[in-house]
Amino acid sequence: MNGLFTQAYIIVAITAGLTSALPLMLAALGETIGEQSGVLNLGVEGIMLIGGFSGYVCVLNTHSVLLGGLCGAFFGILSSLILVSLSVMLGLNQIVVGIAITLAGEGVTSVLQQSKYGSSNPRLSSVSPVKIPLLSRIPIIGPSVFTQPIFLYISLLLALVVAWGLLKTNAGLRIKAAGQKPGSLDAAGGSVIRTRTFSVMLAGGFAGLGGAYFSIIGSGSFTPMMTGGLGYIAIVVAMLARGRVSWVVGGSLMFGFCVSLTTVLQMAGINIPSDAVNIIPFVAVLATLIIFARSAYIPPALGVPYIRGSR
Repeated sequence: MNGLFTQAYIIVAITAGLTSALPLMLAALGETIGEQSGVLNLGVEGIMLIGGFSGYVCVLNTHSVLLGGLCGAFFGILSSLILVSLSVMLGLNQIVVGIAITLAGEGVTSVLQQSKYGSSNPRLSSVSPVKIPLLSRIPIIGPSVFTQPIFLYISLLLALVVAWGLLKTNAGLRIKAAGQKPGSLDAAGGSVIRTRTFSVMLAGGFAGLGGAYFSIIGSGSFTPMMTGGLGYIAIVVAMLARGRVSWVVGGSLMFGFCVSLTTVLQMAGINIPSDAVNIIPFVAVLATLIIFARSAYIPPALGVPYIRGSR
C-alpha cells in the first residue's frame, strides 16, 4: 500500500484523473447552460457518442487533434438541432425527445463503427503533451498538470469563459431569465425561443466536444456505448452545481479522480475484484446525490415549453 504514495503513482493518478474529468466537465458545462435557459437535455449521452465518433473519424483521416475537437463540437451542435426543433420550437416533451436523441446516437454510432471499423478498430496515435514553461518543472504537479495535451488547456479556458459569460454578460442574463422568468424576458423585448435555441446549440457543442475528448485523448479509439452513462452523470453534476461553474469543475474532478483511483489500484496490483474497483466512481456520484440532492436548484421554467405572451 505504501507504494501508492510514491511520486510516480501520484503523477499517474493526477494525470488519469484529469483525463477522466475533462469529458464530464465539458458535457456538464453545456448542460448547465441549457438548464439555466429552461431546457433539460437528456440526450447528452447520445450527443457525446456522436461527437466522439465524428471526432475519432476526423483525427483518423486528418491527424489533427484540433480539427477532431471542432468536428465533434460541430456534430454535437447538429444533433442538438433535433431538440431545438421538436422541444424549443414545437413544445414537445423535452424528456421524450432527449431520450430519443440518446437512443439514436447510440444506435447510429454503433452501426457506423461496426460497418467501417468493426474488424480493424484502428487506434489513434498518442497526443503529444504541451509543457508550460517553468510550471512544468514543479515536482509532481508539473509533470501531471502542466504537461498535458493542448486540448486540456482549451477545455479549462472554456470553463472560465462560461463562468464569466453567465455572470458578467447580457447573454448570460438572458439565459438565466429564460429559465427563471421567461415571461419577463419576453416582456422586456427579448426572445425566449432565440435564447433557448442558442443555449441548446451551445450545450450540444460542449457535449460533442466532450465526446471527442473522450475518444481522441481518453481512449484513442471509439467503441460502441463507450461513454458508459457519462452523459447522465453530466446531467446530475449540472443540477447539483446549481448553475455555478466552479461546482461543475469540482464535481467533475471528484469523479475523474475516483476513476483514476481504479487505474492506480490496478497498477499497484492490489487484489481487489475489478468490478468492485470500477464501481467506485459511480458510488461516489450516488453518495453525492444523496447528500446534496435536497439543495439542488432547478430553474422554475426547466422543461416547461414557452408560449409567447404567457406570464
